[in-house]
Amino acid sequence: MAEDVVCEHLAGVMTLPEPTTRECAECIESGDSWVHLRMCLDCGHVGCCDSSRNTHATRHNLATSHQLVRGIEEGERWVWCYLDEEAIEL
Repeated sequence: MAEDVVCEHLAGVMTLPEPTTRECAECIESGDSWVHLRMCLDCGHVGCCDSSRNTHATRHNLATSHQLVRGIEEGERWVWCYLDEEAIEL
């Protein structure tokens, strides 16, 4: 973990849980597609990224105040904190 992390939310992240799905359920329900997927580390919700039309991961953050998401695309090993707008590579 990066030593220069200021965000207290990210400071405790040591491992990345695996997602239970590899699709954005909200996009599928509305017939849309996504660019990349993000998983909430608080509850496991998988939503589309901010480059996607519907930004479901950020919408989930705004609705729940869950602060941490991880990228779940192949090879991604990072976590983002919405509150502190900071990321770390793991």
